[in-house]
Amino acid sequence: LPDGILKSAFETTGTDIAWYATVYIEHSAGTWAQANDADNRVGQQSASLFNKNWNSLYDVLEILNDIIVKTSPGGGEDNPYALGIAQILTAYNLAVLTDMWGEVPWTEALKGSANLQPKYDKQSAIYVVIQQLLDDGIATLNTVTTFSTVGDYIYGGSAATAIAKWKKAANSLKARYYLRLSNVDSNGASKALGVIASGFTGNADNLSFAKYEATATGENPWYQFLNDRTHLSSSKTLYDIMNTRNDPRITVYFTTVKGVYNPAPNGTATKTQGGVYSTSLLTQNGRTAPTPMMTYHELKFIEAEAKFRTGDASWTASLQTAIEANFVYQGLTTAAGTAYYTTQVVPRLTVGNELKEILTQKYIAFYEFEAIEAYNDYRRVPSFLALKNPNNLISSGGFVWRFPYAESEVASNSANIPAINVFSDKVWWAGGSELVK
Repeated sequence: LPDGILKSAFETTGTDIAWYATVYIEHSAGTWAQANDADNRVGQQSASLFNKNWNSLYDVLEILNDIIVKTSPGGGEDNPYALGIAQILTAYNLAVLTDMWGEVPWTEALKGSANLQPKYDKQSAIYVVIQQLLDDGIATLNTVTTFSTVGDYIYGGSAATAIAKWKKAANSLKARYYLRLSNVDSNGASKALGVIASGFTGNADNLSFAKYEATATGENPWYQFLNDRTHLSSSKTLYDIMNTRNDPRITVYFTTVKGVYNPAPNGTATKTQGGVYSTSLLTQNGRTAPTPMMTYHELKFIEAEAKFRTGDASWTASLQTAIEANFVYQGLTTAAGTAYYTTQVVPRLTVGNELKEILTQKYIAFYEFEAIEAYNDYRRVPSFLALKNPNNLISSGGFVWRFPYAESEVASNSANIPAINVFSDKVWWAGGSELVK
């Protein structure tokens, strides 16, 4: 269980997938090595690019599957607490897998030598599985009586609240994944609203890994990436959006260079390993910062969008709460969030611009550790954000709509791999076709 939790946070949420997503979505600019290649769209269709991440995801899914098998009835281990957590984290990791790659092996996966060439499943079918796993996790946790939180690196410590918090996390994830399907399920927003009341009620509920240590082997992976490699610089796209709104989070988001903010222009920046452009102050100060897998402010942004889509006029209150929660999350005050909402956000909530501003505020709030979800939001509703990287033009490469399949699959399962172009083939929930053989 500790291994499954740690890898879900560190490997799935905290490393390469997010580091590439932050460049694609222009939270950051890639100004050195692999990140610079991503910014310039060099090698982004290579099967080697995300090979490690693909294999890591299936590794953690195998670990979680072992827990599920062994703690299910007849498995020999009577531990419904671990079973419920494993079901919830399986849903989370499976969602990241299909969100990044689209069609992936699942029903025939994790079989070991019994099936070395599993078929690929449609994303629409995988999303049914994701919701079922979350329902199963909630139902399982409802059966827990006596239990220990040892090994629970997220909500462990307080047995009185751990189960309640895991169920809130599961319902919050359900809301995320219902709204994810807004392009393909006209009831997605309503379904999201149906579970939000059972989700997070404050920042203390966040599904977040907060066990990093101030050591070279125990620190936050973003901090390690900045400290060891400095591949990323602050993005001019994001900075300009915030600067136009006089956003006070600029002071906690970005470093200065010689006393001024100097974000890197996306796609055209000078190649440098630090010292020229501003970088992330959140990361510089975040050696032991937590890795958020889902936050309260995300849930309130989801609520604001879902209410707006369904005609509920209270969406503005949800949006205000989301912004205030993010201000507090970033170390600022509720009052500062309220003032920002009143002076900068409300004037922009004009007819026809409401959804764009909801998602723009969510995009700002997601810098930097929630880049994966910012990437998903843009792919779902690209009209809300004007990206500035000139390499998004097809003539220069194009926006990266999905990840290339892994080298390990090309070598061992090529007969089943769908043929895709990462610059043109969107995943199903973003408006693409389901490409399975």
